[in-house]
Order: sequence, then C-alpha cells, then structure tokens
Amino acid sequence: MLKEHLERMFDHVNWANNKILQQLQLLTEPLPKPIHLFTHVLSAEKVWLTRLNGEDRAKLSVGATSGQIDGEPLIVCEQWLRENREDYNVYFAHITEQDLLNVIAYRNTQGILHHTSVIDILTHVSEHGSYHRGQICSYLRSQGYEPVNTDYITFTRD
Repeated sequence: MLKEHLERMFDHVNWANNKILQQLQLLTEPLPKPIHLFTHVLSAEKVWLTRLNGEDRAKLSVGATSGQIDGEPLIVCEQWLRENREDYNVYFAHITEQDLLNVIAYRNTQGILHHTSVIDILTHVSEHGSYHRGQICSYLRSQGYEPVNTDYITFTRD
C-alpha cells in the first residue's frame, strides 16, 4: 500500500515537473532564477536515486546551474525529466513494500555520513520538488507571469 502511494506521488512529481518545464519553455525570455531552481530539482532527483541504488554519485551535483550544463538548459531539463521518470519507474519496479523500511547509508554533499530509510528519502524527493516548484511559481508571478498550478490535488483531478 505504501509503495503504491509513493508511486502515485512520483507520478505527481513527473506531472508537476512537466508543467513547470512547459511554462519555462513558453516564456518570452529565459529567466535564470527559475531555470536554476528547476535544474536543482532535477539534479537532486538524480542524486537521490544514485544514493538509493548504492551507486557513486561523484559526477552528479545537486547544485547544477544552467551555466554548468552542457547545452541549452531547458533541453537538458527535458532530457533529465525523462530520464528521472524512467529511472524511478525502474527503481519502483524492483523494490518491495518491505524495502521501503530499509535504511541506507550515504554521504551528503558535505561528505557527512547519514543513515535514512528508503521511505523517508522517497518522501523527501517528492516534497523537495514541491518546495522548489513553489519557489519557481512565486518568482514567475513576481515577474508578471501567471504560474501553473502544480498542486497534488490538481494532479488528482486531471
């Protein structure tokens, strides 16, 4: 039951990230701040998945900015969004309900060792994206744009 709920939360993550990407693609001029926040969200999703999979995340950065990206930032974001969706789908296909309770060890970006349950990490990834998508929408509104609604309840109604 928890696994299904988390999968639904990640369906929302993908839906909401797509909404943000579409809005950023429609802007008449690129705005660095929301693009920076969006690349942070997507790169953090990648970093957390490498931790969940016990892989080396040395080549990944949660602080990726549009200036650190090879290529057009929104094209890279579109690629990362697609990759994240596919990679999290594979992850969920291979874990069990019991696996959600496992505690994994990982080092944060400062090198400090932490131990956190899979369910807490997956919840964090979902909530982290919601927080930053809210920042993006707030910034867009301050610049005169009408932001998209990425609320979970709006997702459930679509």
